[in-house]
Amino acid sequence: MASSTNLPVKTVRYYSDSGLLPEAGRSAGGHRRYGADARERLQLIRRLRALDLPIATITRVVNGEVQLAELVAGELEEVQSRLDRLRWQQATLQALDDCSQTERLRRLEVLARVQRLPHAHDDLLRTWETMLPRSLPRSLAAAVVAQAVADPPREPTPETALAYAEMHVLAAHPGFPKYYAASHARDKASLYAELVDACELAHDALARGLAPRPGAALDAFAGACARGRGETDSPGFRVLLADALRWTVPLFSRYWRHFATVTGAGRSTEGAAHSWCVAALSATGPVPAS
Repeated sequence: MASSTNLPVKTVRYYSDSGLLPEAGRSAGGHRRYGADARERLQLIRRLRALDLPIATITRVVNGEVQLAELVAGELEEVQSRLDRLRWQQATLQALDDCSQTERLRRLEVLARVQRLPHAHDDLLRTWETMLPRSLPRSLAAAVVAQAVADPPREPTPETALAYAEMHVLAAHPGFPKYYAASHARDKASLYAELVDACELAHDALARGLAPRPGAALDAFAGACARGRGETDSPGFRVLLADALRWTVPLFSRYWRHFATVTGAGRSTEGAAHSWCVAALSATGPVPAS
């Protein structure tokens, strides 16, 4: 058997002792004997071992518990997962390589948060789901989360890996959920729906390359914020609103810049549109009568 398959005798014995190659019996002299299909079975074992598959997996194939096609599909999926982990590790190490020692230590702390990618992604999803007001309609909340949570980059670079990690850090900042909770608003569902409409108008302005300025987008944004606070939109209200937002908006503006880096978004993000509206608050112009 060993000579017919070009395998060492000890290897054949090992497969027999492992249960991969059952014996048909023993000769009078105590030598192992094998059935007619043993040589084909041994060749299959040998070829599967060449793929570095574990004995337990090979046993299931040769015993007919798993089809070869099923095994191949499963192994391909596992190899892809390992490649994804290696690519992420490579991008992480590259991000830590070309920077000062102080920055390297900062990046190390940031990047350590996202080395277990499926769990890190789930954590970010939960952060957004829990920070949004519970009174939002489920469809609206789901749309906001879908727009705000980026998948980890499939082909990560040092820049996208670091940007993805920075998103997690910013989302964990105490000021981040406080802003999105909109505790001041009595009707949070209406506020969010109106802000979405205002951002759509701002998207058009951004697409045309317009700097933040008075106009329909700002009117819609300021009006939504005023109604959410139970107030009337006015020049004085806009001054107070701009002052209230100037500490928080830079926080989520950075988040959305990192989001754009991770996703390579060609269209302006929701955060960019929101930031455009906030920046437009400082621009002067007539306020329509309410």
